[in-house]
Amino acid sequence: MIFVIIRGPAGVGKSTIAKAIAKKLGALYISFDEILSKHNLDIIEGDGISAENFVRGNELALDIINQLNSKVIILDGCFYRDKQLSHLIENFPGKHIIFTLKASLEECVNRNKERGSSMPEDAIGDVFKLVSRKDYGTIINTSGKTINQVTEEILSHLPLKKAK
Repeated sequence: MIFVIIRGPAGVGKSTIAKAIAKKLGALYISFDEILSKHNLDIIEGDGISAENFVRGNELALDIINQLNSKVIILDGCFYRDKQLSHLIENFPGKHIIFTLKASLEECVNRNKERGSSMPEDAIGDVFKLVSRKDYGTIINTSGKTINQVTEEILSHLPLKKAK
């Protein structure tokens, strides 16, 4: 089993890219944000969502993964807490590969405005700061690139064969 973790700030293109990769590979796609929202774990307190809520979200994601039989799992989210990423790496079975997507704050704000359910601009800035504190894994700059270009760049780093 291989876990591909796509992380980055809001508006950088995580979900769009993760879904495209999952489709190309025939992989299971899991939206961490959807898990948090569905279980009321996306409560902002102090400097964001608590590490405990993120870890609880990890446990819920693991429950989903254990119920389904997939060799490749694509998981996307902001993942800005060290404790959450450590928990993911320690508890999810199989190999993990982390990609951090980057773009300027201005580009993230503009992309956020273009999508259906946009977040307030100040929230985009707050998440941008939290995610930008630390880089993990392979860094992929999404600025000025198409979805296909970013998807192919990530796929080029994966030790997998593409689904035909």
